[in-house]
Order: sequence, then structure tokens, then C-alpha cells
Amino acid sequence: MKSELDNLMQSKNLDAIMVLGNAENNPPMYYLTGGGHVSDALLIKKRGADAVLYCNAMERDEAAKSGLKIIPTRLGAMDELFKNAKGIFADQKIGAGRVGVYGTFDVGVIIRLMDTLKNALPDVEFVGEMKDNSIFMVAMETKEESEVARIRKMGKATTEVVGKVAAFLTSHKVDENETLIKEDGAPLTIGDVKNKISLWLAERGAADVEGCIFSIGRDAGIPHSIGNPADVLRLGKTIVFDIFPAESGGGYFYDFTRTWSLGYAAPEAQKLYDEVQSVYEKIIENIDLNADFRVYQKMTCDEFGKRGHKTPMNTEGVLTDGYVHSLGHGLGLNVHERPGSRHTASDDNRLKSGVVFTIEPGLYYPEKGMGFRIEDSYWMRPDGKAELLAEYPYDFVLPMKNWKPAN
Repeated sequence: MKSELDNLMQSKNLDAIMVLGNAENNPPMYYLTGGGHVSDALLIKKRGADAVLYCNAMERDEAAKSGLKIIPTRLGAMDELFKNAKGIFADQKIGAGRVGVYGTFDVGVIIRLMDTLKNALPDVEFVGEMKDNSIFMVAMETKEESEVARIRKMGKATTEVVGKVAAFLTSHKVDENETLIKEDGAPLTIGDVKNKISLWLAERGAADVEGCIFSIGRDAGIPHSIGNPADVLRLGKTIVFDIFPAESGGGYFYDFTRTWSLGYAAPEAQKLYDEVQSVYEKIIENIDLNADFRVYQKMTCDEFGKRGHKTPMNTEGVLTDGYVHSLGHGLGLNVHERPGSRHTASDDNRLKSGVVFTIEPGLYYPEKGMGFRIEDSYWMRPDGKAELLAEYPYDFVLPMKNWKPAN
């Protein structure tokens, strides 16, 4: 939580932190400012002191909504930093020590800026951290209830959109080739569906920031294949629908996946889906407060391994079929946060109180033209209960309203 920042800075021997970039779609800046239309800003927080936000004077009212002390600049804060770094750091009483650097900005600009800062401030050491274990990722790992409420609201918006997509698909007519057909007689494509998804999310104050996964057939067997916009929707083919929208303006994410087969499912597809659902249910039944997240990755690998599937724990090298990824991850202002469940993760990746996390087992067989994943997002409540943040059915086969099997 934010209240941990000073202690985290001390643990990393940081005298101050500097965050660069926009307030929107920039998790460290958003975390401290609450977002808003503030561009090319500079935030400096000295350990034990309140943060100060430098911004373009034209955006001073937007910046003031953060509740932080605002220092307007004539041009952008980054231009001011290039021209007057020594003065800015003197004003914040930072003449020496270690300063952590965070935020989102063009790499070329950062390289030039670091050269400028080193020349202007030779007694200051500027420090970069790996993202997964940065002070921000550690602070963000546990959420306040107000943050969880926003994630829960995004979950409601997400599942509403998923329901609209299901109704949209199943209302279409089907031709003799088992292809879904639009009113004009053209095949319904993945691109058509994604256009609807973007619209329905926008109507709910959400944005498809990183592009959802809506893939069919072979592409469904490749976990991060987003789907080919030109592919047509057909009956009996597995569809992996992984949707991870965020609040408009770069706020909190939700993460959710269902796997569908329209009209009917091949026996092998039904068997594999049932295995994924069985493993998902076993994991949920065994979730415990403060448990090592890696325990559930091992449990997942054991369960799939017993069923004859390759997993990261029984197969060396790159996996292209079977269970090929880790079980879940933290969720917040980033779609992937701490804690992590990979079996090689450190033992401090635990399901402690306040953590929001995903559970997402899956099986992938691209050469068989099929893939399967079930994913929900949970909050580990202070009472030790893992709360599902948005409910939605687990139906695999979606009956078509305008089609019946021949026999």
C-alpha cells in the first residue's frame, strides 16, 4: 500500500524517488496522483516527505486534483528538468544520495536525461529497478478496499460485456458450412466481434488498453494469440475469450477468460475443457490466506501431469502444447503484478491479505486446432476468504438460437 513507500525506500537505500511521464496509462504516476490529464510531468518524493508534482502551467488545475503540492512550469516539466535540474533538486533539498527513477517515457529521452542529470548533479546516484520487484510493485501488491472496489466495478463491466458478446454470437444465423452469418449474408468475423467489444466497454467507462484475446481454432491453442480479425466464426471450434480492460484513463484492470464452443463441441474438446474446469475447481477449493502462490502452480502441474499433459514442471525447454504457463498473477494498475505463481518465483510471492490475483489454468493443442482457459480474479480479504470479484457462468457449449443439429 502507499503507506509502505517510505519503508520500502529505506529498505532499498533510496533517499528520494523521481517519477516521469503522463498521469494516465503510467502506473507509478497514476498510483501517486490518481491519474488525470497531466502530461510530461515530474514527481519527486523525498523519503519521509510528501510528494511534489511539477507540471505544465496549462495543466495546473488538472494536476491540483491529485491533492499533491503543485509547482507549475512554463513549459513541460521535462523541459524544465533538462534546463534546471540542479535548481529543482536544490528546491527539494536533494544534493546527494540515491534517487530511484520510475515511470513511462521514451527511452531515447531518458538516456539524454540521465546524462544531463549526472552532469548537473554529480553527487546524486540515479537508480533503476527491475519492474517486478520495484518499490512500486511491492507497494501495489496489497490493495486498499477503495482500490478493490474499483477493480470489482471493472469486473462487473467486464462480465456485462462478455454476456453481450455471448448473446451477440448465439443470435446469428448459421449457413450450411456451420459459419455464422450477418444480416447482409457475409460471414461474422473476429474483427466484427472485437469492434462490438470496444464499443460496449467504452459505454461502461472501460478501455481495451492492451487488446483483448478472442481467438478460434488453432489460434485458441496459442495462449497469447489475439486472434486474426479476418477469421470467421464457426460452430464446434474452441474460442478463447480473454478480456482484460482497464478504467478509461489508465486506471485499474480486470482480467477474465472463458472458453466457448458454439452450437456443439467435439468429444475430445469437451474432455479437455472438463479437465481444465476440474483443475480450476480444485485450486479454488484449496486457496489459503498467506499461502505461497507457487504451491498452486505445483498443484496445477501435478493435476495436469497425472492426466498425461506436458507442464513446466515435467518438461524441459519451450512448451508449445499442454499446460504451458503459470497459474496466475497479481492484478491492479498493471494487468500483471505481484504476486507471481511461477514455480521459479521467490518465496515472498504469497496470497496475503489485500492481494488481488488471478487463477487461470489452461490446456493448449494448436495442432489439434483447440485451446482452453478459465480465468477469474479474486481478492484475498482480511478475514482470509478469497472473494470472486465478478461471477459469470462456466458454460463451454453455447446453444445457438437459430440453429439445431441435423440429427
